[in-house]
Amino acid sequence: MSNLNNSRLNVTMTAAQVTAVKTALQTILTNMPFLTGLTTEERMSIPKINVSNKVFVEDAINSGINNANMIPSYITIPPMQTDLQLYNQLDELLVLTRQLTEKLEDTQMLAGSEAYISGLVLYRLFGAAAGAGVPGADAIYDALKQRFIDASNPQEDPTPTS
Repeated sequence: MSNLNNSRLNVTMTAAQVTAVKTALQTILTNMPFLTGLTTEERMSIPKINVSNKVFVEDAINSGINNANMIPSYITIPPMQTDLQLYNQLDELLVLTRQLTEKLEDTQMLAGSEAYISGLVLYRLFGAAAGAGVPGADAIYDALKQRFIDASNPQEDPTPTS
């Protein structure tokens, strides 16, 4: 219905493109087999790093390296360095994936909005046709109207705003 509204999108992905993207995402997961999930409780309870305590961790590691004689033998610095290095590597990747996620969500939102607005335009057109007595239009309008009558959650007025 791009001829009735300002459609910013008029594309679809080919099956090959969808498959290629899924394969690329699987490749990413395959290259990071160490990725883990946390429970909600773990996310809330574990201490988290931020800008100021990242500097603290870096300082603690450097202090441990430069003062190894003061560190008990059961504490080793290399695992701390490894954790911080992984944190920094993932931080760089997260910036890129957040940008990708935002674009995916925005594009999906826009495509859905355009489809919904077009559907509302058709709904109004069938309503006008039913009101004018066009044969068969009342059945179509009544069927579409059920979406707004039967909705368990109240919907906004189905009048397009664009």
